[in-house]
Amino acid sequence: MYPEKFEELITLFEKLPGVGNKTAQRYAFVLLEKEKEQLQKAVDVINGVSEIKKCRICGFLSDDDECVFCKEASRDRSSIMVVAYPQDVVAIEKTGSYLGMYHVLGGLISSSKGIYPEDINIEKLLNRIDENVSEVIIALSPTMDGEMTALYLNKILKEKGVLVTRLAHGLPMGSSLDYADDLTLIKALDNRRKIESD
Repeated sequence: MYPEKFEELITLFEKLPGVGNKTAQRYAFVLLEKEKEQLQKAVDVINGVSEIKKCRICGFLSDDDECVFCKEASRDRSSIMVVAYPQDVVAIEKTGSYLGMYHVLGGLISSSKGIYPEDINIEKLLNRIDENVSEVIIALSPTMDGEMTALYLNKILKEKGVLVTRLAHGLPMGSSLDYADDLTLIKALDNRRKIESD
């Protein structure tokens, strides 16, 4: 129905996560309305994506060999937070409450998907553990794959003699008990703590 190039553009958009045919068509029509200069700018930005590197130390995204966090001298190098993906680093940074280092695994162990420990960025993490590192914080999603990866990391990191901690799981602020699923309630109970009074 559409010209071949337009159909190719729709097909390209459909490959993006969460984008169906109708949304892909809308995106294609939006681009069709843009000026040639704007389209060229978009093409240049997309071409530039291939120049993005992974930090040689932690695996986060970078323009250079080292990311902004690994370069920043003021960060606490005694603490490493392990996350699955680069977007997890951004989520933690937005809180402004963590000033340590990061390590991006680039995925989670998943036997059902054929992803094993050697397929993700674990070896570099182990190489980073020295006498200067006192704590490794495991900050993985509480999914089956996240739990499996956390258990594996806990086992091998304890052999290195480092304190291994985990982000608490439970009820989010402002939520209602009757809307929480069973796993969330179980985690909230497991991670309960004493109320401190002033």
